[in-house]
Amino acid sequence: MSIKIENIEVYGWEAAIRGARNLKNSWQDSDSHFYESESSDGDRDFRNYHTLRKEKVRLPVSEAEGVSGGKNLIGREDYMLLMNMSKGGPEESKWRRMVHVQMDITAPLYWWKEFDTYKVGTVSNSCSTMRTIHEKEFTFEDFSGEHLLSEAGCLEGFNGGSSSPAEVLKMTISMLNAARAAFLETGDKKYWWQLIQLLPSSYNQRRTIDLNYETLRSQYRERRNHKLDEWRKYCAFIKELPYSEFVTLREE
Repeated sequence: MSIKIENIEVYGWEAAIRGARNLKNSWQDSDSHFYESESSDGDRDFRNYHTLRKEKVRLPVSEAEGVSGGKNLIGREDYMLLMNMSKGGPEESKWRRMVHVQMDITAPLYWWKEFDTYKVGTVSNSCSTMRTIHEKEFTFEDFSGEHLLSEAGCLEGFNGGSSSPAEVLKMTISMLNAARAAFLETGDKKYWWQLIQLLPSSYNQRRTIDLNYETLRSQYRERRNHKLDEWRKYCAFIKELPYSEFVTLREE
């Protein structure tokens, strides 16, 4: 596994649009539509929803499977305002900071080290490596090893006999499980240290993330052509978010 993104929720559009119009006191020109009421059976209604459908107002991607964020409809006038602001740079696109994305991401530690450079506008709660690393037995699926070579003797100068890179990872996993078993049996911290210091950076960690469209803009601009598969897949995910063009500016 390279990267897995799930439990996606997008919210904050109504306040973001209202704030964008504060600059020109033009709230009366807003033509977007949001949830107004909820019926007894749980279905939500829109103001003039069917009229909007007739007028072919752009429907959001948030109706796609796996993304929660409501069926908010951004009108033509608001859409053009937000797009022009987005193209104006960080100072004019401050509204993007008010549209939030929450999601669960499972990715290798080597990718998280790069993700952690984006400190502003992000909140992260991770599975604790220090506290829970010994709670389950390690398996090959706990690591991102899809690019490891499996041919024996494929690396000249390696003194590991006939072991391939994939086999070395498997041996490391066996060593980790041996140290885990010793730690669980004895409680001796010296075995716990073997887990911490031997753990490869390909180990997959799950985190729950909260960030905003402005942070996504920085990530997409800087990482969409990155050599890591994880960043390319992450940027492809960004393009599937509701109204992602405010983030990508349709850059390809």
